[in-house]
Amino acid sequence: MKLKIGILFLTVFTMIAVNSGFGGPSALSKIKEDKVTYTVGNNTFNGVIVYDENLKGKRPAILVVHEWWGFDEYSVKRARQLAELGYIAMAVDMYGAGKLATNPTEAKELATPFYKDPSLGKVNLDAALAKLKSYGQCNAHEVFAIGYCFGGSVVLNSAKLGADLLGVVSFHGGLAGVPANKALLKAKILVCHGINDKFVSESDISGFKQQLDSIGASYKFIVYSNATHAFTNPGSTATGKKFNLPIEYNQKADEDSWNDMKMFFAKVLKK
Repeated sequence: MKLKIGILFLTVFTMIAVNSGFGGPSALSKIKEDKVTYTVGNNTFNGVIVYDENLKGKRPAILVVHEWWGFDEYSVKRARQLAELGYIAMAVDMYGAGKLATNPTEAKELATPFYKDPSLGKVNLDAALAKLKSYGQCNAHEVFAIGYCFGGSVVLNSAKLGADLLGVVSFHGGLAGVPANKALLKAKILVCHGINDKFVSESDISGFKQQLDSIGASYKFIVYSNATHAFTNPGSTATGKKFNLPIEYNQKADEDSWNDMKMFFAKVLKK
């Protein structure tokens, strides 16, 4: 009986959140953050798992993959927002040991191995997924992954490589990578792309769509006007100016893409 009540509460809470912009924690919420570690081979990875302690029973789960800068507060912030919507979410450390780049050169060095071999991203994401599934609040059959920039590329490629996910959402992520394979792809896909993104070419976009179309994949590709690369991160404008990068924050595109993500989750989870 308690589980049924918890599931009903989650359903109502999610419906309210989908229709109310970013929203915030309910007066009934008690958001808990757990710092966790997990391993891949001999390497240790950090993570933060966030959930509402006052929400009973299992709930859908979401992995959050950071930008190419590394495991930072921004990805944890997004995990908090998801927990406030009634999910259990995990901010994932893709590089290991909580590595953070301080400039684009360092970020490129950290990210390049994953671009060269996308299977590395899936291995690390699978390890994070196993950690998240160890929580009793996690519904192991209703797991998603979202990613930002580099993280968007990671979740898209992991899905194409057969990651056990219901759906993935890429925010201004790279679209190049492994080819789509009908025998492997299980997840539905949402791509949130800025029309002025200088890091993603038109050939990348057309190639990505053609691949997914060729296997009959379930995906949605949304383009946001006046949006550049990294349009969801409020810190991107200052970062762009500091390092002379064509990136900046766009509040409307940020809010619109977040709402599109919530509607995507609701549609996939609809019984």
